[in-house]
Amino acid sequence: MPTLLTLPPADRHTLLEDVVGLLVGTLIMALAVMVLKAGGLVTGQIAGLSLLTSYASGWSFGAVFFVLNLPFYVLALKRMGVKFTVKTFAAVALLSGFTEVLPMGLSLQVIHPAVAAPVFGVLAGIALIILFRHGATLGGVGIVALWLQDTRKIPAGNTQLAFDALVFALAFALFDWPLVLISLGGSVLLNLMITVNHRGDRYIGRSA
Repeated sequence: MPTLLTLPPADRHTLLEDVVGLLVGTLIMALAVMVLKAGGLVTGQIAGLSLLTSYASGWSFGAVFFVLNLPFYVLALKRMGVKFTVKTFAAVALLSGFTEVLPMGLSLQVIHPAVAAPVFGVLAGIALIILFRHGATLGGVGIVALWLQDTRKIPAGNTQLAFDALVFALAFALFDWPLVLISLGGSVLLNLMITVNHRGDRYIGRSA
């Protein structure tokens, strides 16, 4: 059955618009990651779950992150199509590159967690909305979130917020609770932005 991502309406993004969208979205997300690190915060999604698993087991973060993402890419190929999956892989690669290059020209000093959390939430929310509107995610739960929004009309932000609640519940066992609560506030803001600003019944722009 066609979905909002597999059957574009008349108002479609061009290839150039998609390229610009992916570049801008991943660059903003890289900046958000820098803010997160400067504030010493934790995060949700698959990245957060991978970090918690790494702390608890001693396994490397990279290996855990790779394995946990595999089922989501299978879903992307089967349910969302090759174009969506390719864009998502491209977004992940761009973010990986930006997080390595950006700190070479931009240095953020220590940021108070109470300031870092909302700044991270706003920047990450903007970045994900841009990527979602150009038919891409940063892998993991974002794939499921878009699939459920397109097929079950469940807001993408609600799905991500539910998963984040699980990740942060686990974080309380590994981190000081004040830090976890502040981090959770940033995650709530991020997902509220997505819920309010990226709804399938409002935004119809898709790729050509």
